[in-house]
Amino acid sequence: MTITSPQGFRAAGVTAGLKASGKPDVALVVNDGPSDVAAAVFTTNRCKANPVLWSEQVMQGRKARAVVLNSGGANCYTGPEGFQNTHASAELVADKLGIGAIDVVVCSTGLIGEQLQADKLMAGITEAAAGLSAAGGPAAAEAIMTTDTRSKEALREGGGWSIGGMAKGAGMLAPALATMLVVVTTDAQVEADTADRALRAATRVTFDRLDSDGCMSTNDTVLLMCSGASGASPDEAEFTARLTEVCHDLAQQLLGDAEGADHDIAIEVVNAATEDDAVEVGRAIARSNLFKTAVFGKDPNWGRILASVGTTSAAFEPDALDVAFNGVWICKDGQPGEPRDKVDLTGREVSVVVDLKAGTEKATIWTNDLTHAYVHENSAYST
Repeated sequence: MTITSPQGFRAAGVTAGLKASGKPDVALVVNDGPSDVAAAVFTTNRCKANPVLWSEQVMQGRKARAVVLNSGGANCYTGPEGFQNTHASAELVADKLGIGAIDVVVCSTGLIGEQLQADKLMAGITEAAAGLSAAGGPAAAEAIMTTDTRSKEALREGGGWSIGGMAKGAGMLAPALATMLVVVTTDAQVEADTADRALRAATRVTFDRLDSDGCMSTNDTVLLMCSGASGASPDEAEFTARLTEVCHDLAQQLLGDAEGADHDIAIEVVNAATEDDAVEVGRAIARSNLFKTAVFGKDPNWGRILASVGTTSAAFEPDALDVAFNGVWICKDGQPGEPRDKVDLTGREVSVVVDLKAGTEKATIWTNDLTHAYVHENSAYST
């Protein structure tokens, strides 16, 4: 159930000493082919980390043979020295594997504004390259963790082919095509255009709908590598469907491990005039601290939901809105509905449904509550 479950991939995860905790912090994933097709989506934050700037150049060729990832430092706002460390990382991986540096994607995660310790990073890459194996997927997934409490992996099988994935992320989970760091591998034979379309379709309804804390990272990357080693060529619809399942699985694991969260909240907006309206409304609710703290306090405060809906440009009539908490319609036609005390918010899973009564489109946004633990976790970041 790892990124090395598909044929044609090896991986490793090692401890290089980049983290003060002494936990694993360098991962390497290699595509042994025969295909080197790849696709990626990156953060749309204008403030991008050095690895993103490098990897965007790599992905112009829509191929990749390897990805090297480090935790223990974001390598963002680290100036020319930071970009040189990114370049040197790719060069070293290329040298160890006998490929070109332009075929190596680089990802980093951790604290912004701190230089990576280049000597430790390079030693870690050397060790990881020497330790590559088809059983190395779980070690790689562990090495990319920062404030995560557990590693995150997923696998789906097709007809003679498969897709595996790993992800990290527990904070700064807000969308813009990609969220956090994700590596997905497949042994299917996939053309470059198909891989790109499938990845963008999958991320649009999974990672792009995850809005845990409203904070967009500088390092977000989702990378898909295709080895073609199975010899199977699924049609685009089937491939996109399995890829979407993997991305959804990983996104939900990220949601469940969000920093300090007590509740995982699915906000479904139905009967919207357009899908964009549904997404805008869902995101407005997900980013309301008043709503999120109410859920933390187990208070089904639907007034805070309607107040958020009213900040959007979506089509709706204010006196026609319905709201349900965990299946209880506590607001009907903009007025009190069923009694609030019928809503049970003691469990971790929370469902909110908002009916705009303006059309037939719908969308779901996933978020968490806002807790004391989240504030504590982010008042003194460490890995």
